[in-house]
Formats: sequence, C-alpha cells, structure tokens
Amino acid sequence: MNRVGILAYGSLIEDPGTEIKPLISERKEKVETPFSIEFARSSSTRDGAPTVVPVESGGSSVHATILILDAAVSLEKAQDLLWRRETRNETTNRHYTPPVEPNPNRMVVEKLDNFTGIDVVIYTKLGANITDRSAAKLADLAIKSAKEKAGKAGKDGISYLLSVKRQGISTPLMKEYENEILQKTNTSSLEGALRWCCEKNV
Repeated sequence: MNRVGILAYGSLIEDPGTEIKPLISERKEKVETPFSIEFARSSSTRDGAPTVVPVESGGSSVHATILILDAAVSLEKAQDLLWRRETRNETTNRHYTPPVEPNPNRMVVEKLDNFTGIDVVIYTKLGANITDRSAAKLADLAIKSAKEKAGKAGKDGISYLLSVKRQGISTPLMKEYENEILQKTNTSSLEGALRWCCEKNV
C-alpha cells in the first residue's frame, strides 16, 4: 500500500485538525516546497486575514513539513480529510470532489508522486485574490481580522503570521508586512499587536 503524506506550509503544521492529527505517524521537516508561496489570499474563514498560497509570480519556496499518515490511510481518505480540514468541514461525512471547472475560489487537492521518497504527497491549492500585496494592505487586512470574531478564536491574520513565523517559514513580503502591523498598532511585537486589537474590540 502506498504511503500518503500531506505537505504543510502554513497553519496546518501546528494545527492539522481533529481528524488528521491522530493519523500522523511521522513528520518530515524542512522540505522545500516545489512551488513558491506568498501572503496572497484573503481568507473568508478568517475574516479576511492574509494567508499563504502557491503563487505564479513573486513569493519564494519555503521550508515545509510533510505529515506522513498511517499506512492504512488511503489516498482518497487523505484527500477527504485534508479538504474537510481546509474548508471547515471536519467531523462531517462530506467528501472531496475535484472541481469540474477550477477557479480561484474552488479548492483543489493536488498530488505529487514519489516526492522526497514518499509515494504520494498531497496539498491544497487556492488561487490568489489579493491584487495589492503591499505591506500596508496586508497589515490592514490582518488588523481588521484580529478585531473581528476570528481574533477571539485565534484564527486572525496576526495569529496566523505568528504561527508561520514559529515554523521558520519566511516569504519575501513577511518582514515588511510584520513591521507594518507593528507600526499601525504602535506596538513592539506581534503579541502586543494582537492584544491591542483585542482591546479595541472590547
């Protein structure tokens, strides 16, 4: 039976979700993504927070982690689990169906064969929807999301940026993006910026 891995290069590393987490048998760290990623998508499930997605231009290859699943997990089941986690459908019986007509807002589960010695490695792909990728625009989106419900749930842009940083992931826009958040919130750390946003939301 082929071993299946999930290529994680964002919040999935720290938070694989309730369904995937117990099925992880091994983690393969510091694997270079075979594509470039950047903060290029405003996520509706995070109240508009910027998230990293594969991009055709800009961005860079980053260190990712492959979550290697138990040998009993089939490719089809892994695709379902990953799709459900990424679309907030965990613990449902919904299944992934490849879109007939892919568009930037339809999630696609892509696969890599024989990647880094693992039979099949899958990852999700969503289109970029932030046309103005300036640090100021990204910071505005992150701060706004932190003041919304996403901030209370830890699903906002600043919390997401903190998670990505903890994983040692770095994109070309990240440093300036972070500095812009600190400047706009008049704070000296992302943790402080998050507290500032929560106070403003009281």
